[in-house]
Amino acid sequence: MTKLVESVPNFSEGRRIEVIDKLAAAVERVPGAHLLDRTSDISHNRSVLTLAGEPAAILEALERTVAVAVAEIDMERQSGEHPRIGAVDVVPFVPLAGTSMADCIELARTFGATVAERFGVPVYLYGEAATSPSRRRLADVRRGQFEGLKTQIGEPGREPDFGPARVHPTAGAMAVGARPFLIAYNINLESRDLELAKRIARRIRESSGGLPRVQANGFWIEELDRAQVSMNLLDYRTTPLWLVWEAVRAEAAADGVHLAESELIGLAPLAALIAVADHAGVSEHISQTERLAGAAGFLKLRDFSPLQALEVRLEEARGE
Repeated sequence: MTKLVESVPNFSEGRRIEVIDKLAAAVERVPGAHLLDRTSDISHNRSVLTLAGEPAAILEALERTVAVAVAEIDMERQSGEHPRIGAVDVVPFVPLAGTSMADCIELARTFGATVAERFGVPVYLYGEAATSPSRRRLADVRRGQFEGLKTQIGEPGREPDFGPARVHPTAGAMAVGARPFLIAYNINLESRDLELAKRIARRIRESSGGLPRVQANGFWIEELDRAQVSMNLLDYRTTPLWLVWEAVRAEAAADGVHLAESELIGLAPLAALIAVADHAGVSEHISQTERLAGAAGFLKLRDFSPLQALEVRLEEARGE
């Protein structure tokens, strides 16, 4: 069986389209590396690429994107809503067909060592690839963000796993890890109340006693003129998309606020979207595309396409 791996690198640039195009082109030039999705956010000043393919091709494609980011992104001038420590902020490896989590841990450590040596960027291992329990959570690795890490990196316990104990002068640092499939999911409120979004985020996230395997924060999204609850669903089987939507809706309703819409950042597993269709009572006797449309309607997904289902998009990319 052919081994396949997914990676979802996050870059601290969401405003300069010419730079984002260069990042995408770096992937597309590598045979066997399939660029499945690209998403940019102006307020977060962040872009996310979703790529999948055989491990060797993914490693080469990622290394090429790092070269672009190091050359084009200056963290001393970068600002945005999203927490970050570097130009290439985070690079996760996710097991797909024929690939185990152990394989992804090995890929993460190989890639981290390679980019640290080639580019002089300090690398922190996180998730399943972490070298200590204190670094399993990405939020702990990003503590203090780029600005704080500049002074903290030399302190005991804050030294990187690979590379120099100092941030790169323009590219900062990088988190590299291995993890199960993560769904990046945002819900936009029919409200401009940022504090409400932050309160809802605190109530629903796991760290505050809320939904298991859910990370959440509140942001102001200027281009939408709305407050947003931004989330990472670390295990959609434990806490499905539909439950997150209903939990946020209930919390917002308690303050007399409705939900405007939601959005996927990147892709979601087909099973996660079909679970929404099942919960919403969408007929099982219609096409998969129609069932996905029903799920999108239930979640009020903005600009949804069936190609946001990972398996559907990968089949198309591979010409299957």
